[in-house]
Amino acid sequence: MADKMIPERELRGFNRVLHLCRRDRDLLIIISLPFVYYILFKYLPMYGVILAFKDFAVNKGILGSPWVGLRWFEQFFSSPYFFRLIRNTFLLSIYSIIFSFPVPIVFAILLSEIRYRWYQRVAQTASYLPYFLSMVVAMGMVVNFLNVALVRLGLTPLDFMNDARWFRTIYVVSGIWQTFGFNAILYLAAITAIDPQLYEAATIDGATQLQKIRSITLPSIVPTIVILLILNLGNMLNVGFEKIILLYTPANYETADVISTYVYRRGLQENNFGFGTAVGLFNSVINLVLIIVFNKLSRRLSSISLW
Repeated sequence: MADKMIPERELRGFNRVLHLCRRDRDLLIIISLPFVYYILFKYLPMYGVILAFKDFAVNKGILGSPWVGLRWFEQFFSSPYFFRLIRNTFLLSIYSIIFSFPVPIVFAILLSEIRYRWYQRVAQTASYLPYFLSMVVAMGMVVNFLNVALVRLGLTPLDFMNDARWFRTIYVVSGIWQTFGFNAILYLAAITAIDPQLYEAATIDGATQLQKIRSITLPSIVPTIVILLILNLGNMLNVGFEKIILLYTPANYETADVISTYVYRRGLQENNFGFGTAVGLFNSVINLVLIIVFNKLSRRLSSISLW
């Protein structure tokens, strides 16, 4: 009761913390669930990273298993598949960024220019739907649709699943179709936050719609574009594992086999958990280095960065 009689600005130490917790109790309850989720499923599992340096045996447990140093890392780096895995992983990520990243930006700008609100809502809803489809259903639809389209055009259906040359194309195109609508949400929010008076002033000056987009819309959403680009570039070694598992076969390993699928085969299917953990740790370290490097470059070139 005593702290209620004292003005908030005069409270110090634990009493101030307790007062703020009582005042913002509802907000703390709301954020507690994601906080618990991250503790249980993101931070506590980090303890298992030591498996990368151990020869794990189920009957001995994590602590009882013998240390093997960098054996698993040496096996991975000396593997005949190492350079193929790195090449395939980077190529899929680079192609996805080049072709997939601009599409939500263009789509968001086009949606913002629609004057009929009912049509805008219909287009938004239709673009979101593929994102909520099960990956199994989505990939089945993509492959079957391609062959149906070829038949309708009078062409011979192709065995896309067993042709390594088509894998990257199918991967990138299906990614664009499935995510462009959902990814456009952030850009739409950024466009909505632009001061309408800027557009009114441009209209008075006789600017065309294209000139408004080039001079007002695009510069205003550049911070959002840069931040998302940094996150994408810093996540280059994390490609869509679920999608690749559904699309790849022994016939297209040459272009479809990536780091995550290799970890799945060696780590889970062969019960070599230490090796799988080592490769996963390598993956995470490279991603961390990439995001730090690209963030620093962005801060130097554009003064926009994550931190």
